[in-house]
Amino acid sequence: MFDDVSIQEPLDWLEPGVTMAAVLSSADVSKLSGYDRVCLLKAAGKMASHYSALVYAAMASISEVMHEMDDDFELAQRAAASEIRTALSLTRRAADVELELALDINQRLPQLSNALAAGAVDVPKARVIANGTGHLPTDTAREVTDQILEHASALTTGQLRARLAKLCIDADPDDAHRRFEEAVDDRRVVLEANPTGTADLRGLDLPPDRAVAVSRRINDIARQLKTGNELRSMDQLRADVFLDLLEGSQSGHRTGNRGAVELHVDLQTLMNLSEKAGELAGFGPVVADIARQVGDAQHSSEWRFTVTDPESGLPIHNGITRRRPDTRQRRQVETRHHTCVFPGCRMPAAGCDLDHRIPWAQGGPTHVDLLAPLCRHDHFNRHHCGWSYRQEPNGDFIWTSPLGHSYATSGKPP
Repeated sequence: MFDDVSIQEPLDWLEPGVTMAAVLSSADVSKLSGYDRVCLLKAAGKMASHYSALVYAAMASISEVMHEMDDDFELAQRAAASEIRTALSLTRRAADVELELALDINQRLPQLSNALAAGAVDVPKARVIANGTGHLPTDTAREVTDQILEHASALTTGQLRARLAKLCIDADPDDAHRRFEEAVDDRRVVLEANPTGTADLRGLDLPPDRAVAVSRRINDIARQLKTGNELRSMDQLRADVFLDLLEGSQSGHRTGNRGAVELHVDLQTLMNLSEKAGELAGFGPVVADIARQVGDAQHSSEWRFTVTDPESGLPIHNGITRRRPDTRQRRQVETRHHTCVFPGCRMPAAGCDLDHRIPWAQGGPTHVDLLAPLCRHDHFNRHHCGWSYRQEPNGDFIWTSPLGHSYATSGKPP
């Protein structure tokens, strides 16, 4: 059916279902252009989500049957999980987890089941939303889910998790603060042995501002050590610095500087007039109280401010409380764009390269309106792997892949 023609047109308007399944089943991938292979990939992904919705609907219906047969809730749930476990050859734990998700998206969050069936989200995204709203009352969870589903299809699971966390904090600040305090009370360090003979040393439920500061400090020291004669990778350096700091060893690197923390927060929150979530760059949303604590601790730090349009959320003015002419342009760019502007990337702008939209080698001027933060990986993509971008008047970045597909990155702050 598609030996010599493009499949773009039929797949662009088809909804997941019988017709799309027929179209996909008749496509010969080897005879498609590179562009159309991406169209096929996206359509097949939607169909996979569609069928996953059917699988979870079947699981939920099996649970309903078991509850009709047995008034004992626990026994009915166990019977349903056992039925699913044997039918799909799952482990007992896997069957329990899958049944829990099935009930979540079919009973607690039915709009999530609809989104999955329509191919608007996949199973990993559905799981993030279900798990991320599990602590909320049902009505609140459904309101938050409606809000996040407006953008979920264009977000990675990492972006989705961060945006969902912010929505949950804003929806019930008191509950978010209580849960945070309870989790921090349970903070601990865990040492675990690996089958390879190595060990994992992890700090769990740590205050995010201190954890981010420590992580930044480790990264900074590791970068100082990455000289031309250094044979260790950055991951190895970070691990060695981590151990050196805990052992009290200097290892020839500076340890006097505290790790920097980059905070994005509403002025109203800092003034105790609002309980909106703040954001720590490189970590994600934090409850208002932590944002205020971080702000209070920055007595000698550089403060940057941004005035945003209340309608669009786009910055219309920005400034700095301590003038650093040599970094002024970087600060302006970082104020506009908190992260790398490549689709899906969450690398904080402070750790990115500044890319010239018109390459410097081609005479591109170094002007803030023509600079954008790109992490080292995506900066390489832009200059060596065939990716290109343009910026729209509303601040959005439109990226074009080597195979001709376009992806939008919002210019609005997160």
